[in-house]
Amino acid sequence: MIINIIVKRKVIFMKRLILLLCMLLPLVFSAGCDKDNGENGSKPPGPLTIEDYYPANENTHYVYEGMGNEYASYDVYVDYAADGKIQQRVDNGGTVMANVLEVRDGKLTRVFARGEAYYRENFLDSREGAEDVLLMEPLEKGTTWTLSDSSVRTITGTAVKVDTPSGSYEAIEVTTENQYDKTIAYYAKDVGLVKSVFVSGETEVTSTLEKIEKNVSFTQRISFYYPNINDNKIYYREKDISFRTNDVTRKALEDAYKETAPEGTGKVFTANTKINSLYLNKDGMVYIDLSSEFLSEMSAGAGYESMMLDSIAATFGRYYNSQRVILTIDGNLYESGHIALQKGEYLEANYEDAIELK
Repeated sequence: MIINIIVKRKVIFMKRLILLLCMLLPLVFSAGCDKDNGENGSKPPGPLTIEDYYPANENTHYVYEGMGNEYASYDVYVDYAADGKIQQRVDNGGTVMANVLEVRDGKLTRVFARGEAYYRENFLDSREGAEDVLLMEPLEKGTTWTLSDSSVRTITGTAVKVDTPSGSYEAIEVTTENQYDKTIAYYAKDVGLVKSVFVSGETEVTSTLEKIEKNVSFTQRISFYYPNINDNKIYYREKDISFRTNDVTRKALEDAYKETAPEGTGKVFTANTKINSLYLNKDGMVYIDLSSEFLSEMSAGAGYESMMLDSIAATFGRYYNSQRVILTIDGNLYESGHIALQKGEYLEANYEDAIELK
């Protein structure tokens, strides 16, 4: 009788354990103990998608360590993310690349790539360079596609173990080959790219994910220029400006320029001045449009106003590494009581002779 009681208790315990596991396993594996045939109104889990292997993790800093080349190490920040697109800032110490990746129609495609992008600008809606499909569904071994340069890219593994300083992953392996070289990229679920290997002859270059820093800002050191009417010289001070993913660059620069000017210099932006638009055009010139308050709240003679415009040209010209700046007011040509700029007339960004303030 005692044995029967023990057996019954074990049966009850096992039933409760099985029930508990059936409740917990969906949270871990997205599948219960019983297969769902769809009759209860819920859908069975589908196959893994591109979004699983290339998430848009905002305010995240990825650090990759390199071997085989001085530029194999690099840092990645997410500058912008919206509507299935991600804009990355990739800094390898030699240059800064702005890459826009788009997830659409079962493909991860690089639709924009620009080098020397030391400034921060939203390119999510832009297209530049040949489109490059990095990953394609179905995420199965054997999926193959051809690139614009005739290279062939193939998923050569779906559960390849990859060890990195940031951890160990089971990754999708994607191999790209042409007659000259081979590149192997590894993508891990919920992380993205964790390792890449480039092989050409006897040369091998690797970049491996070293660490991931979450909830961090991208900080950029920017020079702001100010006039000193007493000695007729332009001074500048460097400021560290922090950006979160999707922060608007012109607004951050506007706020920083409105801060109290360094001692001995004068403010350039008045309290209510706004930057309506700011960008580097294809002609190599910076275009900045200010609100009318810049003129209506200005209290300056011709000489001081000219120095204010020189300071604006130096600040935004240097930020975009351009020597020419087109300034307008509410979309119209710049015209005050002292200075009138003609259509196409630009301000020269002369910042070489400015004096740094510590």
